Amino acid sequence: MAHGTHDFQDDARNERILVWVNGELVPRERAVVSVFDAGFVLGDGVWEGLRVRAGHPAFLERHLDRLYAGAKAIMLDVGRTPRELTEAIYATLRANDMTDGVHVRLMLTRGVKRTPYQDPRLTIGPSTIVIIAEHKEPLPATLTDGITLFTTHVRRAAPDTLDPKLNAHSKLNDIIACIQAYSAGADEALMLDPHGFVATCNSTHFFIVAGDEAPEVLTSDGRYCLTGITRANVLEICRANRISVREASFSLTDVYAAREAFVTGTFAGVVPVRSVDGRTIGDGRRGPMVERLQALYRSLVDADVAERVAP
Repeated sequence: MAHGTHDFQDDARNERILVWVNGELVPRERAVVSVFDAGFVLGDGVWEGLRVRAGHPAFLERHLDRLYAGAKAIMLDVGRTPRELTEAIYATLRANDMTDGVHVRLMLTRGVKRTPYQDPRLTIGPSTIVIIAEHKEPLPATLTDGITLFTTHVRRAAPDTLDPKLNAHSKLNDIIACIQAYSAGADEALMLDPHGFVATCNSTHFFIVAGDEAPEVLTSDGRYCLTGITRANVLEICRANRISVREASFSLTDVYAAREAFVTGTFAGVVPVRSVDGRTIGDGRRGPMVERLQALYRSLVDADVAERVAP
């Protein structure tokens, strides 16, 4: 049984990986950054997660666009072009002889600080960039049996507090939500927006399938969640395949009455949800809509990587 969408089976090859740190590929045990780095001191930075299929990172341009948009929002100079980051990602994959079943974490921080204080003007060097590629696949049970959710008291922040569209290193609110969820016996946390409507999960995006005779896929209106790449892809898949889909505000009452529910994320794709707050969703098993969307999403990933050429 899975315990969260990011569960994976350990792979011994990951002990020997080379990590890209500021332009240098180094063994895992030597992949370090300064204790004065803004990411370590303050969580000051942005990041992306990428899935690799057939030797290529899927939807790479969308991920890089989000990375650069986040960096611009917090006035962080990346210091490298998207082309240079693309070449660095592929160099990391080649150095580790990686083609399939790979997850990449691309991390960007403001860099080393003169002293551990929040003012960005105390940064004394260029940005820090780290690329970690690991042999990592979601557990098969995650995709078939799904996960359970618990609604946490931790709300999603409003844009004037900490814009939830930023994929920032500062994830403490999501971590607290995750702790509350697994302490309650669930796999992940479902989080509400400041008005009490369903927003998202601590590390994935949340959808329900509502209606009996005319099923409709629903997700939040997007104001209080990360600009998810997989979320956007699922919305596009639905529209392209004449599946009724809508971004809207809905409550937990709607969730409990849903015929199906699922979450989306870069690592595991589309994952069924079998219960929320102890209420069984549908019959507690992966439903036909989720199974269909999983197949359509796999096809979309395959089509994306088939058109890619390594630099």
